[in-house]
Amino acid sequence: MKNERIILGIDPGTTIMGFGLIKVVNKKMEFLQLNELLLQKYSDPYIKLKLIFERTVELIDTFHPDEIAIEAPFFGKNVQSMLKLGRAQGVAMAAGLSREVPITEYLPKKIKMAITGNGNASKEQVAKMLQSLLGLKELPKNLDSTDGLAAAVCHFYNSGKVEIGKSYTGWDSFVKQNPNKIK
Repeated sequence: MKNERIILGIDPGTTIMGFGLIKVVNKKMEFLQLNELLLQKYSDPYIKLKLIFERTVELIDTFHPDEIAIEAPFFGKNVQSMLKLGRAQGVAMAAGLSREVPITEYLPKKIKMAITGNGNASKEQVAKMLQSLLGLKELPKNLDSTDGLAAAVCHFYNSGKVEIGKSYTGWDSFVKQNPNKIK
């Protein structure tokens, strides 16, 4: 494993996409950035997906992450919400795959567990723990960006472990691991 690498964490969403970046130097985390892409003002769902793709490519081209950690959609009560989240996640993944950046998915509970030790922790608890771990001066108003940062930190904590989630290094890898999804 390289002595220095950058991890981009993404919390996909069609209202707000949160993201955070950390740099790992000699097995120590350094905070780089957290922010969000605000999509509420756009009514066209396809424009939102286009903006998610473009912003993800822009982040990749700017920061040159070595890996992407992305929060997997979870099944809630609303199937339509999960479908929208899945599309947002897929577009962000496609952006990463288009730049050949390896991607790993993490379930929300796994991310919360990695950060706080509690898989049922609140967004606020995750944000406070990240603030403490990374020395963040203040927390953002919306916690979607800290959720994206949490995905990156979770990936750092899980690096080198055998079972870390689904990983894709490119389109070929995705197709091989998902033969029933490609028709």
